[in-house]
Amino acid sequence: GDQRVTAREWFASGARRPYDPIARTMLETARGEGSSKPLHVFEKVVAPPPAGVDVRWLTMLPGYPDGSYGYAQVDRYLGAAPGPRLYVEYLGQGDSDKPKRYRYSSIERADLIQAQWRAHGIRRTMVVSFDYSSLALLELLRRQQERNAAGEHPDVTIDAVFIVNGGLFADSHSHPWDTTPMLGTPVGRVAMWIGQHMPRVFEWTLRNAKLFSPSYQVTAPELADLSEAIRRRGGAAFMHRAAGFVDEHRRNAERWDLAAIVRELQDTVAFHIAGSKEDPFEPGQIIAARKRLAPLGVDIECFPGGHLTTSEHPELLADAIRGLARVHGVGHTTRAASPARK
Repeated sequence: GDQRVTAREWFASGARRPYDPIARTMLETARGEGSSKPLHVFEKVVAPPPAGVDVRWLTMLPGYPDGSYGYAQVDRYLGAAPGPRLYVEYLGQGDSDKPKRYRYSSIERADLIQAQWRAHGIRRTMVVSFDYSSLALLELLRRQQERNAAGEHPDVTIDAVFIVNGGLFADSHSHPWDTTPMLGTPVGRVAMWIGQHMPRVFEWTLRNAKLFSPSYQVTAPELADLSEAIRRRGGAAFMHRAAGFVDEHRRNAERWDLAAIVRELQDTVAFHIAGSKEDPFEPGQIIAARKRLAPLGVDIECFPGGHLTTSEHPELLADAIRGLARVHGVGHTTRAASPARK
């Protein structure tokens, strides 16, 4: 319908906050510790609780390359509930800063998420991850498991996760060579430089990037907004800089072994996985999940359409998120024992 949220509206509805990546902490003001100049990250908070009230949050981790704006239509269908919810925008994406000499990685993204949780006083949360945020989430779950094993009390506890269209297993990646892998090459760097400076060319690239299912009629305004969100503050270059996340997954295959993490955390964390029927990027992931995770009791669902379920079926994704948020007590005070796993 005509209710589509534009990129401009989305970024106007959030805020940019100072972050010190070296201290891994959000800052009250724009002055960094010592001489380091802080970077600014975009975030959007919906229905924040009154100060001092401990409730379970919903944390929304963004995809690549569209960042938090990818959730704009989903957010519209969610409305005010479930809340409170936090949309994270990593460095390099959307309205966050795009530092040039910076080591972009899932580890660094996990640090930012934890800094934001602390800044908002979040103690317990359900986490939704889309696309490559699955890797930052696997790192966060591994950190939680390590703290549990050491008998340390965690600052923040993840109670439930919903991993949508993400990389789940290092040995099941299957990106077509002309998509993400090519972006990481010198050819990709040049293509993104051109894309940054020539919006029409970039929109054509997005239209042909296999992000949508063949039957989905993506509109010109939709592509323009997607392009604007990615190119914001010189962001097209990040597509080249961050294209190594599949290799990063392989390097951390053991640490980020989802089946092992599920086995170790399934008594305290509820795991939900979803894929898209026509996702050309990661079709092998859901097949592997059915083999490796379904026997552990993890529920796995499939959405119709292509990779960007956020664009093609935002209402279905919003329904699924709302249902899980209800089951896992998002918005409820957390002083009592957490609800048992379904």
